Amino acid sequence: MSNTEIEAPDDAAADVPRVLRVTAAVCWRLLVVLGALYVLSMAIGRLYVVVIPVAIALLLAALLAPAVSWLAQRRVPRAISTAVVLVGGLALVGGVLTFVINAFINGFPELQRQILRSLDQIRGWLLQGPLHLREEQIDQYLGQAARWLEENQAALTSGALSTASTFGNFLTGLVLALFTLIFFLHDGRRVWLFLLGLVPSNVRERVDVAGVRGFASLVGYVRATALVAVADAVGIGIGLTIIGVPLALPLSALVFLGGFVPIVGAVASGSVAVLIALVTNGWVDALLVVLVVLLVQQLEGNVLQPLLLGRAVQVHALAVVLAISAGVVLNGIVGALLAVPLVAVLNSAIRSLTAGEGAETPVDPNDPGEAEPPEEDSEQQAAEPEREDSSSGK
Repeated sequence: MSNTEIEAPDDAAADVPRVLRVTAAVCWRLLVVLGALYVLSMAIGRLYVVVIPVAIALLLAALLAPAVSWLAQRRVPRAISTAVVLVGGLALVGGVLTFVINAFINGFPELQRQILRSLDQIRGWLLQGPLHLREEQIDQYLGQAARWLEENQAALTSGALSTASTFGNFLTGLVLALFTLIFFLHDGRRVWLFLLGLVPSNVRERVDVAGVRGFASLVGYVRATALVAVADAVGIGIGLTIIGVPLALPLSALVFLGGFVPIVGAVASGSVAVLIALVTNGWVDALLVVLVVLLVQQLEGNVLQPLLLGRAVQVHALAVVLAISAGVVLNGIVGALLAVPLVAVLNSAIRSLTAGEGAETPVDPNDPGEAEPPEEDSEQQAAEPEREDSSSGK
């Protein structure tokens, strides 16, 4: 029998460098998170007809909930408060849309005439300008454009038919959004408490506070975005009126609607105003419109947004651009509209969770000032005088 002692097997993990062990641990956890996000995105993609109306209803609830709470605090029944605010909000939205459509319809004939005059000027510049094109060449280019339209008529028609086929989905989503909005305004707290029942009981209180702070951030974001959109529309509308650009009122309304999509919406609506000014009034007025748009955007970015949004619901410009880009890729214009509010809510909720707040922290969901947890330094500074008083009393 051999006298060789049996040694314990070597622990291979102990020989692996610590950097490699930590990297591997982080990577497999990251893969699990990415897999969960992929499954979630696939589920949302399947249920977009339900998810998008509910998300839009949540945005509208954040805008209208403070008014419902204000009426409820003055002893108006909750059901009546919800009905009054909902009807008033729908009437306001319907009035704005009616105004925009009527303004475009009334101003379109004059715009068409100015565009035709501009096209004649362009044609004359092509003939007599530095290019010195011949009449036959211009007619050839116009004929090529007409043939392209004829060849792609089937594709354009199919696109129009597919758009028409989605009209039923739009009506379904509209009804669902209104139905969901009614329950969010009337009984939103009970809906949230029901969802909290799915969270483990040991972290339920912290998730509750984080969710309330997230909704307060959403209230502040929607309110500030609406005010900034109004300011942009008024400023650019006044500038367009002074310069003499046609359809100034509809263009200012378009700027207002584009203001709800940060950065991208303002650029798109401002570009439309510049293009119309270029086609109708010439390049001098187009440059003046560019200056007006840039001036209003600088006023918005440097004064209005910091003043109205505050620290709690401010999101870095890089995060805004990345969120909008991801939203456009995932779901077009609607994705761009919902991306930044989602980032703002997650920003406040994650801050609250990392701060370790519990049920003892009272939070008003309708107050945007409650979107950010109190700073630890201020709490410690407030607690130190109390400790000194208690020690001196001893």
